[in-house]
Amino acid sequence: MIEHSDGRANRIPLTPNRPVADVTRDVLGAVGRLVGPVPISLRPQEVPWSARLDRDRDHQTYDPAQVADYFTAATRAAMVLAALRAPYRGRSTPVNAWWGSFDLAVALFSGLPAEPRSQEFIARNSGDAEEIMVGWWPGDARHPRAAFFAYASPAPPSFRDGIVSPPAARWDSQLDEYVLEWDDVIASPDPHATALAFGRSVVAHACTVCHWDPRLAASAHGAPPPVS
Repeated sequence: MIEHSDGRANRIPLTPNRPVADVTRDVLGAVGRLVGPVPISLRPQEVPWSARLDRDRDHQTYDPAQVADYFTAATRAAMVLAALRAPYRGRSTPVNAWWGSFDLAVALFSGLPAEPRSQEFIARNSGDAEEIMVGWWPGDARHPRAAFFAYASPAPPSFRDGIVSPPAARWDSQLDEYVLEWDDVIASPDPHATALAFGRSVVAHACTVCHWDPRLAASAHGAPPPVS
């Protein structure tokens, strides 16, 4: 859906067996009809292929049932992440959706600066503050299953040695993150509470080993600081 602030709109249907190139040209054409030419980089990002979007005829799979399953799971995950973020008294992000791997995540910040993990453009500009990241993603080549994940940056080596909740949660040495499989979440008696417990336990552990203000850790569990 392409919407103009004056109320006009154009809808481009997503259907099976339409190459990315065709969809891209339809979208840009609809934008042009609403507002005129708009300069947009057509180079793909965060994927292993490099064909321009308006020339990509290799990718055309679109399964409406899989898309519906994704949005159902992602909506439930987003509610968990929003509940994790809501009581936190430090600076935090909204529930962000990242286009590269279709993951959702919230970042909680200590308020102190940090050295970026690398000087790559995105890392340099997004990793210059102490943070705890908790999110959910549908899986990728490294981990082909949906899961919640969590990490802290920067973090000492002892961060990976934590005992977090629920018992099914674990440290994944390949991902360098704590992971709770989506299958374990939805199999539990209360999936929302199970996933929220995971996020809160990793936040509590990270705040301890990374020496964050303990009042921030308490607020993430819904305990506000005392009124002075």
